[in-house]
Amino acid sequence: MLWLCLGCLFVGTVTAQVPFLGGCPNVDTVQDFNTQKYLGKWYEAERYFAIFEFGGKCVTATYDTNANGTVSVINKQISSLSGVASSIKGFATQRASDRAKLGVVFPSLPVQFEAPYWILDTDYTSYAVVWSCSDYGIISARNAWILTREQHPPISVLEKAYQVVDKNKISRAFFVRTDQKNCVEPPETNHVI
Repeated sequence: MLWLCLGCLFVGTVTAQVPFLGGCPNVDTVQDFNTQKYLGKWYEAERYFAIFEFGGKCVTATYDTNANGTVSVINKQISSLSGVASSIKGFATQRASDRAKLGVVFPSLPVQFEAPYWILDTDYTSYAVVWSCSDYGIISARNAWILTREQHPPISVLEKAYQVVDKNKISRAFFVRTDQKNCVEPPETNHVI
């Protein structure tokens, strides 16, 4: 039983970072989600604290289609502590019943699991609000991201994202702004995590 609890805590720590009492809340996802319009590069504007992004700046996520119908995922960041660029590659599968609910897998991680990646809303051209929650009965581990197509979005774009966050009763208190200053596109031969 102890190993099961430790395993749940490890998976919770990796997939979502902020612990809450109670299960995952009900949230709304994008209706008639258009995967093709979502593809491309997104900049991380804000996020909940996540250990796997600790000290990360210049964070981006790029999505494309794989031949097998999954979505390729490439997340990149630069360590604000060391200046070293890193990336991780994975893939996402979509639920047939709700295409805005994806499960992301990063094969290079030592433990294989599918992390929830739910798109709560997007206009495809300026912002997206992404949610992740893992339910462990009396507690849940939650994460949220605000992604933008521009590295330095205007406040009007962030306000659209905040409306989605508020509508879904997601706490804004845990968001931290991602540093997108002095970013140099890392070469393709960067360190892979």
